[in-house]
Amino acid sequence: MDNTATLPATQLINELQSFGARLVDPKAGHESRRGGAGPSDHKAMTIDGMTVMVPVHTAPAFESPYLVEKPDSLGRSRISREGRPVGEVTFPLRPRFYDLTTADGIPYSKIAVLHGRDVLATTVLQTCIRYQSRSKTCQFCAIGQSLAAGRTIAHKTPAQLAEVAKAAVELDGVRHMVMTTGTPRGEDRGAAVLADSARAIKAAVDLAIQAQCEPPEDDAWFGRLREAGVDALGMHLEAVTPEIRGRIMPGKAQVPVEKYMSSFAAAVPVFGRGQVSTYILAGLGDTPEAILSTCEKLVAIGVYPFVVPFVPISGTPLESHPTPTPGFMHAILAPLSAMLVKAGLKAADIKAGCGRCGACSALSAYERGMAT
Repeated sequence: MDNTATLPATQLINELQSFGARLVDPKAGHESRRGGAGPSDHKAMTIDGMTVMVPVHTAPAFESPYLVEKPDSLGRSRISREGRPVGEVTFPLRPRFYDLTTADGIPYSKIAVLHGRDVLATTVLQTCIRYQSRSKTCQFCAIGQSLAAGRTIAHKTPAQLAEVAKAAVELDGVRHMVMTTGTPRGEDRGAAVLADSARAIKAAVDLAIQAQCEPPEDDAWFGRLREAGVDALGMHLEAVTPEIRGRIMPGKAQVPVEKYMSSFAAAVPVFGRGQVSTYILAGLGDTPEAILSTCEKLVAIGVYPFVVPFVPISGTPLESHPTPTPGFMHAILAPLSAMLVKAGLKAADIKAGCGRCGACSALSAYERGMAT
C-alpha cells in the first residue's frame, strides 16, 4: 500500500471530522464509541502519526464522501474520497485492560475507556441534575445513553478508578487520564467527587490527570483539586454567545460566561498557564468571529481554548443538526493555532486532557503546521 497521502494531513483530518467516514470493516481496531459523555459515535484512527476521533455512526457519516477500506495484513487501511485514494489510516488496537474486571466484578470497560491512542477517560458520575429535564438539559448531551444501554455504571468509586488506571498504564501504556462528571447538586459542581477520585488514582499509579467540571462557586476548590493530584483542569463553555448558550444548553447557561472567565482567572495561577482549558463546540450557531474573540480573551488569561467541530449524536435533540463545514473550521483553527503558538500555549505542553490528546479536533495539526 502506498504510504504517501495525496491530501495534507491537516486538510484530511479537518474534512474527516466534518464529514465523517464510512467503514468497509466496522470491526477494524477496537470498538467505536456510542453514546456517553465523551466523543460519541466516533472511531479512533491514526493519520500521519496523529490519532483522531472520526464520526462513523452519525447521519452525515453515513453519506460521507470518505470511505475507509478493509485493513491489509499490516493493519493499514486506505482512505478514498468519492473513489479516489487520498491517504491511509491505522486503527489503535483493542486495549488489554478491557479484558479485566474489578475486584467487585465490574468490567474495566464500564469504569473507563480508551480515547485516542493513549488516553484513559471516565465519567465519574454518569448522571446530571439537568439531564432529565427538557427545559434544562444540554441539547447535545448523551450522558445517559451509555448508562441506559448498560455500557457503564452510574458512579465509579475512587477504588475502582484507581484499579483500572493502574492496569491501563501497566498493560496498555496509557499516558494521561481525563475525568469528567455529570453535574451533581451542590455548589462544588462535581469538584468534590473529582478530588476524591484523583487522590485515589495518584496513590495507586503515577498518571497525569485532567479533571473536568463546571466552575465551582468557591474558587478554593481549585487548590483542593490540585492538592488531590489533579494536574490540569477543564471547564467547558461549549458555546460562547449568551443567546446560543441559552438556547442550546438552557440549564448550564445559568452559569454565565462571566463566571467562567472569573473562574479561569482564579484557576490559572493554581495549575499554570496552558494547564487550564475549555472545550468549545464550533457549529452550534456561534460565528467564527465570536469564537475567536472569546479565544483571544481566554489566551490572554492563560487558558487553552480547545475548539472542536460539533458532531450530532443519535438520540439527542440535536441529532439532525448539521456539522460545520471544513471551511468553517479552517476559518477558526488557522488563526487560533497562530494565536496559540504566539502565546506559547501549545497542546504538546498540556500535562493531561482533551487539549493534549487533540483527537477530537484538527487544532493540534494546525499548531504543528505553524511550528514548522
